[in-house]
Amino acid sequence: MVSPESVDRDRTTKPSKYSDAGIKYLWRIEQEDERPVVYAFELEPWVKAYVPTGIHRERLRTHVGFDVDVGLGLSSFISG
Repeated sequence: MVSPESVDRDRTTKPSKYSDAGIKYLWRIEQEDERPVVYAFELEPWVKAYVPTGIHRERLRTHVGFDVDVGLGLSSFISG
């Protein structure tokens, strides 16, 4: 469980600070139905704000910024 303050900080405060600093790419990782989901963003320099480039479940595959292809399943890390 994530606190409401942490959600606000991750979704509002951090992106604003990162865009002001000129950080070009932002990934926000959250939990959805007990599974990781990655929200990917790219900085739009004209407005100094992030625009979404994808929502990734099960697999993070993107070519925005750099090539990434990684599974998001945790089953290989959890012993049953």
